[in-house]
Amino acid sequence: MRILVVDDEELIRDVIKEYAENEGYSCDEAEDGAKALELVQNNDYDLIILDIMMPKMDGFTAIKEIKAEKNIPVIMLSARKEEFDKLQGFDLGVDDYVTKPFSPKELIARIKAVTKRNKASDILTVGNICINKLSHEVLVDDKLVDMTHTQFELLDLFLSNPGIALSRDKIIESIWGYDYEAEDRTIDAHIKLLRSKLGPYRNSIKTIRKVGYKFEYEKE
Repeated sequence: MRILVVDDEELIRDVIKEYAENEGYSCDEAEDGAKALELVQNNDYDLIILDIMMPKMDGFTAIKEIKAEKNIPVIMLSARKEEFDKLQGFDLGVDDYVTKPFSPKELIARIKAVTKRNKASDILTVGNICINKLSHEVLVDDKLVDMTHTQFELLDLFLSNPGIALSRDKIIESIWGYDYEAEDRTIDAHIKLLRSKLGPYRNSIKTIRKVGYKFEYEKE
């Protein structure tokens, strides 16, 4: 598996590269978004770890440019913990958001979680919402809807468990694994963005107070 590590701090790149290579990953490096875009255009990567605050081209701009080229999973790094930054990152297609300073071991766990793929290859349909696990596509009212890997996995989880209240812990365990540590607001941000992708069926994902979420198919 090949990873691109993008950060203007050489020490951070070195630490990530050391831990990743110890896990068997191959790593390339870039010191800014412009260099990252150049590498993406000329190479194939399974995952990108991307800082926000960088010279020449910041992380948010780089995400837009990269996603226009290839749909590659992205973990964003940032020293900023504001919810707005997380929401902006998720809206641009980021799969996970890690704040600095971070534990290299935790980052590796998140890398494994993000790159995990659902091995099922069938089609799941609930009402006018359909997901194709083989092609990793989502149709809403027969129209193709672009979703990030995390949004796809969340929708798959909901459609596979209609009418069942899923706790945030259960969602985290199912999507990211046991070792993933996430704030409730992070999960809520993912759900908010997923709802926006479902159009007239956004209210099908219902908030269960003090529990989590439940999917009950309905149209506005």
